[in-house]
Amino acid sequence: MDWEKLTSFITTGGVDLLRGLLVLAVGLFVVHWIIKGLEKNDKYMRIEPTAKGFIKNLIRILLYVLVILTAANAMGVPMTSVVTLVASAGVAVSLAMQGVLTNLIGGFILLLLKPIKVGEYVKIDSNEGTIKTIGAFYTEMTTFDNKRVCLPNGSLTNTAIMNFTREGTRRLDLTFSVSYESDLHQVYDVLKGEVAKQTAVLPDPAPVVTLTKMGDSSLDIAVRVWVKNEDYWPVNFSLLENGKLALDRAGISIPFPQMDVHMK
Repeated sequence: MDWEKLTSFITTGGVDLLRGLLVLAVGLFVVHWIIKGLEKNDKYMRIEPTAKGFIKNLIRILLYVLVILTAANAMGVPMTSVVTLVASAGVAVSLAMQGVLTNLIGGFILLLLKPIKVGEYVKIDSNEGTIKTIGAFYTEMTTFDNKRVCLPNGSLTNTAIMNFTREGTRRLDLTFSVSYESDLHQVYDVLKGEVAKQTAVLPDPAPVVTLTKMGDSSLDIAVRVWVKNEDYWPVNFSLLENGKLALDRAGISIPFPQMDVHMK
């Protein structure tokens, strides 16, 4: 064993490696401390919730990159070599990072145009729920059954977004099917009476109870009312149940599909 080479490595390369690891450890701790301090900063707390997550994630990523480059420099890796290496591998890196860059740009677009905001109830493709965080790369949504869904920001800028919160009110559409023998005016009176009992139903626009379809086995009566967003589901369940019970009490039958077969 060449003790001189081993001693030379320990006194040069080993020291550089130890110094780089020390810078990396201290740098990661400092980044954690900065992010914690940012979360408690008064100016940061006044920022719109939609922009908070994006700004915090972006700052964390930039600080991590700075710490890694500083640690590499402390290990004796020349910055010119790092820049040259990155430049020579630019094409491969850009192809590999294409999806990541698309999501990052998508995050900027969401932050700038604001088609969605934190706390809004939206439907995106088959996902429906409340927006919790808009990060640098992903947007987090909590569904009505408390599932957490992470959506790539890049895909959100290229798909239709249905926002249920932005307007403040929603129209609730319910359909009650009654038999052809039913008295339409009686059906209207029964359903209008149940609508009138719903204190959360808005008077303007006025509720509508009308015949919408003459089906194969039934007459379909539409009940359309306007409610505030937070009252949508309570009124939906209450009006649906109470409407059915009221029709039963009035002796109005709700038919089921049936078919008459004639044998020759």
